Amino acid sequence: MNMTHYMELLATNQPWNLIIFMAIPVILAETVAITELYILYTRKMSGWVRNLNRAAGVVVGLYFIGIITHLMVNAVMPITKAGEWRTIIDVIAVSTYLIAGVPMVLIAFQELGILHKGQSEEKKLGYHAIYVAVFLVFAHLAMIAGMTDPSLLGYEGAAAHGATSQEHTMTESDATSGHQGGTHK
Repeated sequence: MNMTHYMELLATNQPWNLIIFMAIPVILAETVAITELYILYTRKMSGWVRNLNRAAGVVVGLYFIGIITHLMVNAVMPITKAGEWRTIIDVIAVSTYLIAGVPMVLIAFQELGILHKGQSEEKKLGYHAIYVAVFLVFAHLAMIAGMTDPSLLGYEGAAAHGATSQEHTMTESDATSGHQGGTHK
């Protein structure tokens, strides 16, 4: 079965890529989501749950700035330049993963007082809830598209194109080495 670049990223360099690109951001974002439900239900805008929510929101937002920047420079741009997208399924998987980070960045900016200054706590709580919902939608779209076989829309894989099994992948080693796509020689 062929894989999207999203799934290939998570599957290579085990367990590190899975931890860096999935476990850490998802655990932090889910912490924000779960604590958000508690805060919405109780309306307790202080205490340890709110502090955990705030801390996780800042950390995950700043973390996603790093992930988005890293993947744009070291994966998206080289894959695009080399024309190596594996159908629209691949583009949707990677782009929705990156888009999912944007609401987390907005949460961090709100918590750091950069965004929504002067708004009431109630209004900020509303923005926070919307950002969490948008994150959940895009993160799940990324996971669904990421697990979809791109051959469903015609991708034939490396073997069909006469490439070696070392075809370019969106791996951490490529991303950190500055590899610009194409087939390794």
